[in-house]
Amino acid sequence: MTSTDTETPIRIEPVPAFRDNYFWLLSRAGRAAIVDPGDAAPVKRALAQRALELTDILVTHHHADHMGGVAELARAGHVRVYTPATENIATGAAHATPLREGDSIEVLGTRFDVLDVPGHTAGHIAYHAPQLQSLFCGDTLFAAGCGRLFEGTPAQMLGSLRKLAMLPPATRVYCAHEYTLSNLRFALAVEPANERLRQRNVACTQLRSRGEPTVPSTIEEELATNPFLRVDAPAVRQAAEREQAGAASCATSTFAAIRGWKNRFG
Repeated sequence: MTSTDTETPIRIEPVPAFRDNYFWLLSRAGRAAIVDPGDAAPVKRALAQRALELTDILVTHHHADHMGGVAELARAGHVRVYTPATENIATGAAHATPLREGDSIEVLGTRFDVLDVPGHTAGHIAYHAPQLQSLFCGDTLFAAGCGRLFEGTPAQMLGSLRKLAMLPPATRVYCAHEYTLSNLRFALAVEPANERLRQRNVACTQLRSRGEPTVPSTIEEELATNPFLRVDAPAVRQAAEREQAGAASCATSTFAAIRGWKNRFG
């Protein structure tokens, strides 16, 4: 890209899909990248409507609703595809690059750093773009929640969440699902006296009533309201202990107890 191109701000917008997925479309100067395209059709429509050329696909993990559209999109042209190094993802691309923590890639003239965040799946990765103050974290960290542990352990997921929590507070969190209201209902069951959480619930309810996304959030907001990042908070530990005896013995036990509680909560 030319220097003029890189002076143009990158635009980030959601491509809604399925029942509650967001594929994140990044664009600059007529070129585009897409994060976690589980279906090619809505991505193709978004590209055509905006007259964009797709140049890069970033995948966080192997679940079909995150990579089901990759092969079709990759066949459309000279598209670079980036995937987790330890997960088997059929990309159909001539230029597929496996990534792990410590790797960095350049997309639309901007650096993206790769983080290993196992827990939801064993090889899940996230992409942090420092210049954009943005994190694309798939199904690891949600607005007011976190992903289910399909392949990892509570200790792994808690470690992954703590890694993300160390990013700058202003970092915008682009998760892959609109689960916020149900997550907030659970968070309020854990911490009903958290005033910041109550305020967030009101604001997000208003957004959804207007059909607007509740994401991105920020790391700072998650630290203040997300029970899975607040396992050291006395109120969260007490709630976990009430749910499961012995849960407050350590942070991992607290996390495991509230994750199990959330699974039953819905």
